[in-house]
Amino acid sequence: MSKTFAARVSKKERTTIDLTEKIGRDIFKISDERLLQGAKLAEINLKEIVVKEQVRTKFNDDSIKDLAKNIEVNGLIQPLVLHQDKNGKYRLICGERRFRALSFNKADKAPCFVLENKSEEELMAIQFSENSSREELHYVDKADGILNYQIATEASERKIQAALGISKSEVHRSLLIAKMPRNLKEAAKKYDIEKYVLLEWDAMAKGTLKNDVEKKILSGEVNKRSELARIITNKGVVKASSKSPLKAGLPKGVSANAFLKAMTSKSKDLNLDKKTQELLRNLVEETKEMMDQ
Repeated sequence: MSKTFAARVSKKERTTIDLTEKIGRDIFKISDERLLQGAKLAEINLKEIVVKEQVRTKFNDDSIKDLAKNIEVNGLIQPLVLHQDKNGKYRLICGERRFRALSFNKADKAPCFVLENKSEEELMAIQFSENSSREELHYVDKADGILNYQIATEASERKIQAALGISKSEVHRSLLIAKMPRNLKEAAKKYDIEKYVLLEWDAMAKGTLKNDVEKKILSGEVNKRSELARIITNKGVVKASSKSPLKAGLPKGVSANAFLKAMTSKSKDLNLDKKTQELLRNLVEETKEMMDQ
């Protein structure tokens, strides 16, 4: 049976929907329905909203201005998420970028989902879920959010995986990153450093090379895994090269794929701890990606 569709309506004849009056339960499809269940939609004065430390700490001023213009033209499509405490105060849980954009537009009120009687664990899960679904959340902020959740709930990595809906390996890597020195994490955000650079730095044995790599990370001299590989190969000296170190160093007659298969097979025979096995697997995967570029 074929589907039938409503007739097209020209832009001039289209009506603007008042979000605060027409919005229904369908909006929960974009969020975690289980966690947001029971939320009430209301117009809240922005001056009444308390903004505490959020999962996201990296904001781009230009993107906030662009979002402000978009909201000015199209209205606020996704409401803010607030939690009202026993004293009647509203705390911002999700939507700090939207809140900043609304403030930039000097708006007085905004449509908000208002939650009540939620535990800190539930609020953190809602905040993490909402923020991590957006592209602009930096992996360092995501890692800090996971660590904060673990501290608050005392949950194991497996329980965090189930609560936040992410893989166990991602939970493990994120916790490693979250526990790294703050200056390294800030450098990662400032210079857009790949997360595997930090993970491999963390796995390095203490010594001069590790200290040199740390300095280069802090100064932004190394932000890609391929650059880190050259530093390690050349004992701390970065040499400009357009070729992959792996491709350039293979013996004649041996393909890169054959070498990777042999390396993977050989690693299974070694008596390695779980952390080293995980790093080795990641190295093989990243090397494959590097060769395909």
